[in-house]
Amino acid sequence: MNILRKLILFGWMAIACTAFGKDRNADKVERPNTKKVNFGIKAGFNSSMFMVSELKIKDVTIDEVQNNYKIGYFGALFMRINMKKHFIQPEVSYNVSKGEIVFDKLGSQHPAVESDYASVQSVLHSIDFPVLYGYNVVKKGPYGMSIFAGPKLRYLWGKRNEITFTNFDQKGIHEKLYPLNVSAVIGVGVNISRIFFDFRYEQGIRNISKSIVYDNINSDGSTGVSHIIFRRRDSALSFSFGFIL
Repeated sequence: MNILRKLILFGWMAIACTAFGKDRNADKVERPNTKKVNFGIKAGFNSSMFMVSELKIKDVTIDEVQNNYKIGYFGALFMRINMKKHFIQPEVSYNVSKGEIVFDKLGSQHPAVESDYASVQSVLHSIDFPVLYGYNVVKKGPYGMSIFAGPKLRYLWGKRNEITFTNFDQKGIHEKLYPLNVSAVIGVGVNISRIFFDFRYEQGIRNISKSIVYDNINSDGSTGVSHIIFRRRDSALSFSFGFIL
């Protein structure tokens, strides 16, 4: 959280600079925000968490979970189609997002029993395709500040994902994720000449967990497969720094 606070503070400082800064050599500075089409490259960090709507293990329903923020990273290419103060910005990015939830696996049904905590750690690799609509609040000389929003299609790369179940009583736990997901994105961006950064929030629209199964040993020694119900959506705060070509 300290890292996020520093990134947010840095972002607002840069926004203030664009509002009050003056360019004495404005005629000599390149102004990429006046072109019809721009291309760019960017990289940055993200902090992810999960919005858990249902978690049930056997007959125990978990009502409370604790999200622990983890820092991930990403890189992206984008194209910006400018229309006066408006623009459309399609992107393609490679993301590595990390998250962890911790909970008492006894649930709230056993308040007199000492808590026994379990956790789920996720490292998710994805290829994302946001399409953003933006409006330039500031577009003067080499300076620009915009707000933007739009949908994002996300492909989760199943072979690269790492999901670890710690301190569970069940053995052989395996989770399958839906490969395609949709998120909503909102954010703010600032550029000074060709240098820019943006700060954005993303919220998943649907549950990303398709199924969780584990090995079940019956009383007669035979084995079968049982299920854990774990419905969750992902959300993330991200900060990026880039260059407009």
